[in-house]
Amino acid sequence: MANASPLAKNAYPVHGAISWGKVSMTNRLVLFVALVGAWPSGPKTSAPTQVELDQVTARGRMLAEYDRAAWQATDAVLATHPPSQSGQSYVCRKAEQVWTCAFGVLAPGKERFLIWYEATQENSTAPFQVKRNDPPQEDTGFLLSGARALALASKDFQSTAQQRPYNASVLPAGSEQLYVYMVPAQTQDGVYPLGGDARYLVSKDGNEIIEKRQLHKTILEIKASPPGVKEAAGYHTHVLSDLPEDTDVFYVLTRKPAIPEYIAAGKLRYVVQTDGTVVRVK
Repeated sequence: MANASPLAKNAYPVHGAISWGKVSMTNRLVLFVALVGAWPSGPKTSAPTQVELDQVTARGRMLAEYDRAAWQATDAVLATHPPSQSGQSYVCRKAEQVWTCAFGVLAPGKERFLIWYEATQENSTAPFQVKRNDPPQEDTGFLLSGARALALASKDFQSTAQQRPYNASVLPAGSEQLYVYMVPAQTQDGVYPLGGDARYLVSKDGNEIIEKRQLHKTILEIKASPPGVKEAAGYHTHVLSDLPEDTDVFYVLTRKPAIPEYIAAGKLRYVVQTDGTVVRVK
């Protein structure tokens, strides 16, 4: 997960309930009991289809990819020692396997996005190449819509956010709409925040919030295991819905070392595998 940076973070100062735990290799039986016998069963809940779970996987993978691109692009731009500018944000997009992150500001009236820096990565192993635009390049298309959506969602989110850095990501949704994710930023090496996040569905032009979905409540700062301790899996409970969230996949894909995460969501149980695949636990 990308640490928040002073230049390019879409960082905004959620609250809330999630319980969590870790299971060592020697305690796999304990995990099995917790998953199969110890969690309350209650009335049966209609289970999502595998297609729905695959959609969660796909969104979570793209969110993790976006986060990685934004992190690497930010580092590349910072290496050029750019001047500080107020109101600055970034929008990243992937086209034909190429990631481009545009760093700039919304012009007065929010009719243009003024791009001062562009960082482009030709493939997943290539370094980002940075280009400075002077005067700034103007965008009135996707980047403008994305910047508007980020500003709109962040303003709504701030009323309930904790006083800490957040990373905001904007991704294409269906019907040419946009998703904006507000996710707590990792601020310490080896400590991975989980929870306190939200997803917004925003109109194509970035000017209207269509839906707000709180994904989790409490933020948990989960430390990586000390040297010599090998975990089999993690687990947490999710009280807001009967479905794992996109950021559960994001969490698994960004946590190091990679381990599966078991989730009790409502009356149903799932595992997010280390490649991000979400599977219901029978």
